Amino acid sequence: MPSMGGWEWVILALIALLLFGGSRLAGIGKNAGKAIREFKEETASLRSSVSDDPVPPVTAQASPQPSAPQVVASTSPVEPEPEADTETKS
Repeated sequence: MPSMGGWEWVILALIALLLFGGSRLAGIGKNAGKAIREFKEETASLRSSVSDDPVPPVTAQASPQPSAPQVVASTSPVEPEPEADTETKS
């Protein structure tokens, strides 16, 4: 895709001027500049907060031995389910 040259930008600027008008384009440019400035300030503050408060590196530590699973004794006796009769009666 070819890049846009000087004349293409001039034509786009004239079309935008005709569509929106001078005062409206000035307001759009002002708002766009303000948004870009705020974005840069926020990213700079995020970068400085990350570099000021670094996360300590994670070191490999010996993990404790896993404990034996706890066995819970039931207080009520468990009765086996009755076996289903597999024979069908005719």
